[in-house]
Amino acid sequence: MKDKKIKSEFLFGKKNYRWMLIGLLFIAAGFSFMAGGGSDKPELFNEALYNFQRIRLAPTLVLIGFGIEVYAILLNPKQ
Repeated sequence: MKDKKIKSEFLFGKKNYRWMLIGLLFIAAGFSFMAGGGSDKPELFNEALYNFQRIRLAPTLVLIGFGIEVYAILLNPKQ
């Protein structure tokens, strides 16, 4: 029985993982912008719940992050 050298390789290249990290940062930033805005007293309404940051910016960042993740998966690291 001959010793066969098995070369293990990662599924993605360094470039792919870098783009995946950037996408995860965008997603994390979007979810952190969505957090908060509640009130301690349920009978009080807080207008901050409907500001630009939570309604427009945060979901846009999350969608951009998901788009970057798809790009990172489909990116060919050998080019």
